[in-house]
Amino acid sequence: MSASNSHPRLGDWLVGRSEELLRRRWRGVLWIADDAPQAVSKARAWIAAGRWHSPLWIGPELASFSQASPLPEGITRLSASRARGQLGSEHDLVIFDALSPEAGFDPDAFGAISGTVLAGGWLVLLTPRHWQQPTGADWLPDADYRRLAHWPHDAETLSTYYLQRLAGGLRDSADLAVWPSDTALPLSSSAIFSGPSSDPVIDSSIEPALDPGSHIEDRVNDSDCLTRDQAEAVSRLTRMRRRRPVVLVADRGRGKSAALGIAAARRLMRGERRLWIAASSSVAVEAVFERLQRLLPGGRRDAGRFEVRVDGRECRVEWLAPEQVVPALAARDIDAQSPPTLFVDEAAAIPAARLVDWLGRFPRIAFATTVHGYEGTGRGFEVRLREALDRLTPEWRRLPLDTPIRWAAGDPLEALTRDLLCLDAEIVAVGSVASPMPVAHVWLDRAALARDDDLLRSIFGLLVQAHYRTSPSDLRHLLDGPDVHLLAAFSGDMAVGICVVQQEGGFDAALAEAIHRGQRRPRGHLLAQSLATHGGYREAALASWWRIMRIAVHPQARREGIGSAMIGRVAATARERAVDHLGVSYGAEPSLTGFWRRQGFRSLRIGLTREASSGEPAQMMALALANESARLLDRMHDDFVRHLPDLLAGELREIEPLVVAAWLHEGPVPVPSADLHERLDWFAAGGGELAPIRPWLREAWLGWWRRQPLATVERLLAVEEGGAVVSGDLTRSVRMAIPALFQYRDEALSLQGRRERLASARGLAAALLAWHHDRRDDEGTEPAPG
Repeated sequence: MSASNSHPRLGDWLVGRSEELLRRRWRGVLWIADDAPQAVSKARAWIAAGRWHSPLWIGPELASFSQASPLPEGITRLSASRARGQLGSEHDLVIFDALSPEAGFDPDAFGAISGTVLAGGWLVLLTPRHWQQPTGADWLPDADYRRLAHWPHDAETLSTYYLQRLAGGLRDSADLAVWPSDTALPLSSSAIFSGPSSDPVIDSSIEPALDPGSHIEDRVNDSDCLTRDQAEAVSRLTRMRRRRPVVLVADRGRGKSAALGIAAARRLMRGERRLWIAASSSVAVEAVFERLQRLLPGGRRDAGRFEVRVDGRECRVEWLAPEQVVPALAARDIDAQSPPTLFVDEAAAIPAARLVDWLGRFPRIAFATTVHGYEGTGRGFEVRLREALDRLTPEWRRLPLDTPIRWAAGDPLEALTRDLLCLDAEIVAVGSVASPMPVAHVWLDRAALARDDDLLRSIFGLLVQAHYRTSPSDLRHLLDGPDVHLLAAFSGDMAVGICVVQQEGGFDAALAEAIHRGQRRPRGHLLAQSLATHGGYREAALASWWRIMRIAVHPQARREGIGSAMIGRVAATARERAVDHLGVSYGAEPSLTGFWRRQGFRSLRIGLTREASSGEPAQMMALALANESARLLDRMHDDFVRHLPDLLAGELREIEPLVVAAWLHEGPVPVPSADLHERLDWFAAGGGELAPIRPWLREAWLGWWRRQPLATVERLLAVEEGGAVVSGDLTRSVRMAIPALFQYRDEALSLQGRRERLASARGLAAALLAWHHDRRDDEGTEPAPG
């Protein structure tokens, strides 16, 4: 008997529900909780009962229990690890296998793939039977927990608080249809399939971009836009003026990328010849280029570039990876005073220091980001960038896109995804903030936290708003990751801070030696393994570490010392447990480096490549917790200071100057060579060239820089700089001195030519000479190094 014949009425059931979903422009969710053979059989029957245009199965190859080999003809299968690659695609059916022996519930895959389901389509979720009727003995980690486990833990030994929370969310949801093990047909959701709908009736088979007469809302005065807020965003982006940035924030499915594409096309049609779009990957801007192609069909698409002839002008739009943006300004055909307009898509995934740098370089710039979801976290992005926008470009404009385009408001799949993955975790506003704020520290019990959904959401909300890249899988790690400790700061009953700590290291001698030689790489233990394998310190694998993975403080409670107090409490508890080191690893950013240095941490290692998550190299810092462990950190820190100049001239040559400046401030003040002043005087007066004088300029600049107090350094790195250095003005030297002296990028001295670059270098020499003379005449009065 075929699957379709075993459920003869399923086709009628499916047609009726799908028509209702299409009428409301919603997506349906079917939950099949059963034993694996029966669940797969039901999924096959579901596929056979419908007429699907782009069905997709997410999961491993079906095992022998499935009774038939491959999936029905016409359905594509992808492993969960490849689900992210479906960004930008559309499916009317997605089967998500979280049940098969080699499958599991991958939170990131579920979050990514749910956004690809079309209005009127379905997401079918397969889970174990006990998720619907749970008993304590049934809860075991699924196969996807193998990615969560690290040495010496096996996946089977981990807790399952996250899975139990998921199952509870599914049981409590009124937004899905359920197919229990003992029914012939699914049970409809009364919340979805009963009662009249107030939503407009729209034929979802129409592609609005190809039918200018179809709009999701009335009174949309723009043939290319589907909603009023999208039309407003396009209008603002199209007529954006100098020093008035636009910040576009939207949830998924609101037409944000389409708005960028429409605006880019219109800017070209209004006379602009060149426009750049920065994003962490070319996949992220695929929708932008698709819209360009539709609106300017005579154009040519070539990878990350779109070229078109408009009114006799050759025009182009180019995608640039974040690290390519500033170097692109040095091209001969770019006027640095009037560079191309820059659109930044998914800006939350790009470090704030880099975004602030672009604010100063691009007179016309727009940022767009997702408010919730795996692309990045718009709320944390806004918190970090708002201060710089207010200070540097006070006439900036925030534009939210609230109206869904790909589906209607109230969509069941969107609501369920937000709830299950905690994507809508919000921080609670603090009423009145007393200064200093009374704070109590509590080490959280994760089993209790998983049962207290309000507290869990507030804790996760703190992490979401503070970090540019909080993913759905981070919630699972929070609840079930091995050797994770959670310290919360409470003001009354409100959580105002959270510190997530990961226990690492402590390998036995034989394994530590194998790690040191690159022969073994046990899962996890980021700091211990990186410092042993890449840094060459075998003792780092032997030592015990507590790594602070995340630390977040409520925005309204910042600058109250809450973060520093949490770190102090973590350090005290770690000392009580005989832990050797407290460590941290993060995408290098000047403000973060300053924060950790104020806590007593020192830099140990810089990654030689940029992280995909932050766009910056990883920076590792640590604090010794005992006199015996301090000797190892002293050695690693001294090596960091010694090796940094070589790295800046090679592998780290393209790193932003303000990031490098924070690194270079660490280390001893160089002892001036005997002829330093003579060399500076000779060069400043017009003698010689830059290349032979560079070592003396480096020495003199470091002598000034490392004598600046840490507070002064942080203040200098927080403000926008620009312009050539004039005699006596060293505070403006950071942005041009570091690339020219340490990274051999002389174009930083001036974009106008060799003569101007040499003049700028002589001005720097004169300023350094004057400072050293003043210091020598006033010996002993300058502040000690920070």
